[in-house]
Amino acid sequence: QVQLVESGGGLVQPGGSLRLSCAASGNLFSDYTMGWYRQAPGKERELVATITSDLRIDYVQSVKGRFTVSRDNAKNTVYLQMNSLKPDDTAVYYCKLRFVGGWRDYWGQGTQVSVSS
Repeated sequence: QVQLVESGGGLVQPGGSLRLSCAASGNLFSDYTMGWYRQAPGKERELVATITSDLRIDYVQSVKGRFTVSRDNAKNTVYLQMNSLKPDDTAVYYCKLRFVGGWRDYWGQGTQVSVSS
């Protein structure tokens, strides 16, 4: 089994910053890709950023230049640094893990990010 625990969410003013963390534990038996997703009220869950085991990174267009994804393989942790936050970034943020060559997705419980003045 694999467990993912997100942390770092909160309430921030527009233009502010937050850093989310997602710690993976359990049977991490091979290389894996991590992704950050978010779901705003009344909207579908959307992909925000992905990072592979060999550090290939991709972002959704709306966060490019503001968000930075990184990972510490020694700690099995992925981070999402969010700068210049906007009210439209308000959502529950989830991390997801998929093993290379695998088909199953593992999800964290989510962490709330609220951007408001």
